[in-house]
Amino acid sequence: MRRVTIDPISRLEGHGKIEIFLNEQGNVENAYLQIPELRGFEQFVVGRHVEDMPIITQRICGVCPEAHHLAAVKALDGVFGVVPNSAATKLRELLYSAFFVADHTTHFYALGGPDFIVGPEAPPLERNILGVFHKVGLDVAKQVIACRQRNHNVIKMIGGRGLHPTGGLPGGWSKPLSQEDRVDIEKIAKENIEFALFSLKTFDDIVLKNPTYLSLVTSEIYYHETYYMGLVDANNCVNFYDGNVRIIAPDGSEFAKYEAKDYAQHIAEIVFSWSYLKFPYLKQIGWKGFVGGMDSGVYCATPLARLNCSDKMATPKAQEQFESMYQTFGCKKVNGKYQPIHFRLATHWARLIELLYAAERMLELATDPEIISPNVRVIPKEIVGEGIGCVEAPRGTLTHHYVTDKNGIVTKANLIVGTTNNYAPISMSIKKAAQKLIINGNVQEGLLNKVEMAFRLYDPCFSCATHNLPGKMPLEIDIHDAQGKVMQTLRRDL
Repeated sequence: MRRVTIDPISRLEGHGKIEIFLNEQGNVENAYLQIPELRGFEQFVVGRHVEDMPIITQRICGVCPEAHHLAAVKALDGVFGVVPNSAATKLRELLYSAFFVADHTTHFYALGGPDFIVGPEAPPLERNILGVFHKVGLDVAKQVIACRQRNHNVIKMIGGRGLHPTGGLPGGWSKPLSQEDRVDIEKIAKENIEFALFSLKTFDDIVLKNPTYLSLVTSEIYYHETYYMGLVDANNCVNFYDGNVRIIAPDGSEFAKYEAKDYAQHIAEIVFSWSYLKFPYLKQIGWKGFVGGMDSGVYCATPLARLNCSDKMATPKAQEQFESMYQTFGCKKVNGKYQPIHFRLATHWARLIELLYAAERMLELATDPEIISPNVRVIPKEIVGEGIGCVEAPRGTLTHHYVTDKNGIVTKANLIVGTTNNYAPISMSIKKAAQKLIINGNVQEGLLNKVEMAFRLYDPCFSCATHNLPGKMPLEIDIHDAQGKVMQTLRRDL
C-alpha cells in the first residue's frame, strides 16, 4: 500500500497533515486529516478566576480572538446571573461585526482566494496573497489592507485594543462609545459595504463566469449531504452574536432549535487514537462513522451552513446576494425556505455574502441612537456558578461553558470551537476529493492542492483546538510502492 503525506497542509491557522493511502492499483483506499498537537486550554484554565477567561481564552487564536472574547464574556453573564442591557449588547455586536468583516476579508484574499484568483494548478510559490495581488493589481491590494486596518481600528475604539480586546465584562462593556467614534465607525461601515460588493463582483467575474472554476464549484468532488448548524434570530435570519442554535437536516427540514445553554442535550463528542482533535456529532442520531445523509450524526457549521440554516438574511443587500446564490444552484423553496446547498466550495461565496451582511449590520448599529448610551453595564450581584456563552465564529458555532465554585474559581471548562464542529465533514471532504482526484497512482502537485482545497474551504483554525509550538514548515510528500519502498519524494519549502 502506498502512502502520500501532505505535511504541513498550507494556508490555514494552526498545523495539521493529511495521510493518503493508495491500494496496489494506485487508487485511494483511505485518507485522514491528522491533528498531531495536544489541546490544552480546557485544563489549564481550571483553578483560575473566571473573570480571567475573556482574556485567557482569546489567546487560543491570533486570528479570531474577538470570537473567544465574546463567547467567554457571554458565559460570564451566566456565571454571574446578569443580563446585559440593550446598549451593551449592541456595542458588543458592533465590535463583532467589524471583526467579521476583517476576518472574512482575510480568508477570501489570503487563504481561500489564491486557489481561484491565481488558480489551483498554479505553482505553489504563486498560490498566496502576493500571487493574488499580482493578479488583481496593486489598487485591490491597497483596498484589502485598508479594509483590515480600518476594522481593527474599530475594534480598538470599542474594545481597547486592535488585537485581543479587553472591553468585555460580565453584565456589559467597560466603556461607552463616544459620538466622535460613532461618526468614524459609520463612515467605515459604509466603506465596508462598498468593499463587500466589490469582493462579490470579483468572485462573480473570476469564479462564476469562468466555466472551469464554476464546474469545480459544482463538482461532485466537493459534494456532501450532512446536517447544518448555525445561530438564527427570531425571524430565522443569520445572526453572528445572538439567537438560538438551529440545525437543518440534509433535506432542508428543521431538525432542532435550542438555546445555547442546552447544547449538551444535542451535541456529543467522540475521539480517535490518530488525532488529538475531538469529533462532535448529533446526540439524537448518534455516531455512525464518517458518512453523510439523514441517518448520520455528522453536521457542518460554516458560512454555508449558517445560510443553509436561515430562511433569509436580515439586511437588504445581503438578501439580494443570498437569493442569487440559491437560485444559481437551482435550489427550490419548501415552506418558504430554500433547500440546502451541498456543494462545499460554495462556502467561499457564502463567506462573501456574510461579509456584506456584517458590513450592513455594522452600519445599522452605528446609526442606532442607543449605541452611544453611557449606560453599558449591569453590575453583577451574585455568583450563580455556571455559564454558557455562544457566538458564531467565522469558522462555525463557538461555545464556551464554565463551571465555578462559590468564589468564582473555574472548576470545569468545555469549549467547542468552530473548526472542531467541522472535523468530521473536513475528514470526509478530504477523503472524497482524494478518491476522485488521485487515480492509478497519478500524484501531482496540482491534484494535491485540490485535495487541500477540500479542507481549506472550511477556513479551519486548528490553533483554536491544538497548542504545540514550533510548527513544521517544510512540505515533504513521500510516495511509497505496495511494499513500502519510497518511490518518489516531493518537497516544498515555505
